[in-house]
Amino acid sequence: MSKGRLEAFSDGVIAILITIMVLELKPPHEGTLAALRPLWPVMTSYVLSFIYLAIYWNNHHHLLQAVRQVNGRILWANLHLLFWLSLVPFATAWMGESHFAPLAVAAYGVPLLMAGVAYYILERALIAHHPQDPTLAGAVGADLKGVASVVIYAVAIALSFAVPWLSCALYAGVAIWWLVPDRRIERALAARP
Repeated sequence: MSKGRLEAFSDGVIAILITIMVLELKPPHEGTLAALRPLWPVMTSYVLSFIYLAIYWNNHHHLLQAVRQVNGRILWANLHLLFWLSLVPFATAWMGESHFAPLAVAAYGVPLLMAGVAYYILERALIAHHPQDPTLAGAVGADLKGVASVVIYAVAIALSFAVPWLSCALYAGVAIWWLVPDRRIERALAARP
């Protein structure tokens, strides 16, 4: 079946998640810079989460450009990814509102960890559905960057109970690492006959 509906639905869900997050931002009643100071944890968690959702949207777009069709397994794998991404606004709000409390920082890492796993599952389902076209399989390879990200999320979750700021730094570090789009898929598509 065509991939168009999957792409449109995924784009819509990610757009809604970003909208939900921004609607959670409550402006201060005073019109001073000092009134913004208490909002730094909320704004920081929002910016980090916006970047994460943008990264997933960007990479999801690249991933689907490398395939021609989808099947039921891929649809479910994609919904699995969207489920974990849908928890990002809640985790974002809790982490920001709690001023980076250890449990909230750990909870923030859970959807990141599981979205990383879900994205890997989606990649593998897409590759399995296109055995005659090695473009995606060749571009993605073993996806060491994706696997390393999942490991870093797991470490950050564990560390959050002892050193929450270090966990936040690890979450931010992975986001910075992924800010540069994965050029492997673009190169593979350019080389496709």
